[in-house]
Amino acid sequence: MKLYISCDMEGVAGVCAWQQVDARNSHPEYEIYRRYYTQEVKAAVAGARAAGVTEFLVNDSHGPMRNLDLEAFDSDVRVIFGNRKTFSMVQDADAGFAGAFFVGYHGGAGDADAVLCHTYTPSVIYEVRLNGMRCSEATLNAALLGYYGVPLLMITGDRTTVEDVRSQMPWVHGAIVKESIGNFAANTMLPGSACELIRAAAAEAVQNVSRAQLFRVEPPVTLDVDLVSAAQAHLVATIPGFERVGSRGVRFVHDDYAVVFKSFVATWRLGGQA
Repeated sequence: MKLYISCDMEGVAGVCAWQQVDARNSHPEYEIYRRYYTQEVKAAVAGARAAGVTEFLVNDSHGPMRNLDLEAFDSDVRVIFGNRKTFSMVQDADAGFAGAFFVGYHGGAGDADAVLCHTYTPSVIYEVRLNGMRCSEATLNAALLGYYGVPLLMITGDRTTVEDVRSQMPWVHGAIVKESIGNFAANTMLPGSACELIRAAAAEAVQNVSRAQLFRVEPPVTLDVDLVSAAQAHLVATIPGFERVGSRGVRFVHDDYAVVFKSFVATWRLGGQA
């Protein structure tokens, strides 16, 4: 059995400030939380392995996307490292996988009680909707998994993040490692306890893989993106296939969700240049 893991840092136990997850500015807390991040992903691998998974592909999906301590993993685990990937947080998540985990995920832009909530790029993306459904990163990414025939089995993070996903995908197992207090504080489990919880949830999720379903967005898929500024919307609207909808909004419609997803990636990459 082959498992895909997409992992992020904001949903890791103890994380409540940007400095803890910012690899670019060499803040001393980053190295500490990079270790906790690695431990949580390693716990997810251990739980899945105990339940019978034999192959793993881990996609480091946070910031520069090269945060994990690779030496911490068993030699048979493969890792996608580095950014500017066509499918970003779900690169190479094809039909060869029996299921997927989202580890350390966070809430979507605008969530009231989700630590460090945002949707891909907070300086660019204000809100995203698929066929009118408000989306977090988890929603967008799970839809691409579903497009390729891969069910989401488990998500870890704060309560808002986990419960939001389970409201859309009730078959998904959740590991709630912290309770958000607004966007910059949390009542959190300690790292060791969080890893124990994740390990147990991972094993249970794999054991119940037969009950999992695919999360799919039915075509035609309408992608609506509200940008942070009108200047960003003006620039994104120059991409063929996009139309401007209001001062900060753009829209893209297509039958193929993989095309829609790549178009969404283009919005925040180009919008960041405005």
